[in-house]
Amino acid sequence: MTAPLAWALGGLLVTLAGCCLLDRHLRRACLAFIVFALVMSFIWWQLGVFWLAVGEGLLGSLLTGAALLHALGRAGDVPRLAQRDTIAHRGGEAPVRWFAALGWLILTALAMAGLLVTERLDLDAGGTPALIPFALLVMVLGLWAFAHHRHLLRRLLAFNVLGSGVFLLLTGLAGPGPEVQGVILVGLAVALVGSVLGVLLLRRLHALDGSVTLETEAGP
Repeated sequence: MTAPLAWALGGLLVTLAGCCLLDRHLRRACLAFIVFALVMSFIWWQLGVFWLAVGEGLLGSLLTGAALLHALGRAGDVPRLAQRDTIAHRGGEAPVRWFAALGWLILTALAMAGLLVTERLDLDAGGTPALIPFALLVMVLGLWAFAHHRHLLRRLLAFNVLGSGVFLLLTGLAGPGPEVQGVILVGLAVALVGSVLGVLLLRRLHALDGSVTLETEAGP
């Protein structure tokens, strides 16, 4: 993959991650995630890993996307979820969460710098350095959103976006070798199972008392 194409796809990926994690309209956010996963699949295809592209398309976009959209629908005795997240955020906690995400990014950058300085990591040996900054941005967005949002569906979206950022960073550092592909495919399967379990939990909570969070207090 050429550097300009990597920058274009990386920028698109960060933009879609922002649309997915910042949009309070839940169906629109889920659709943004599906497109996000399709762009990830296209990146794997551009890197020459066909089976990983197929796995991302099926497990990430199709099945995980369908599970997330299913959470919004009506099934049996479970009523439809509100299509918009109206839960107020705790404003006082936002700066702390932003600093936590920033601190995590700084620690990751320091770890990478240490590996480069000690020559334990050679980006020219097969990695894709142009993807690394975008992977870090996607991870920070996912980490912040997971800590910031209270709605379970939005946390599931953040969980999946964060995982995609980790996969992208791994590929950027080590390249799409067989071992990396295996780790990512297992990660995609685990993320799918986690998303399905999260959706089932969300629907169960909503059926019992109309809740869409894990919090017990009635107010924000």
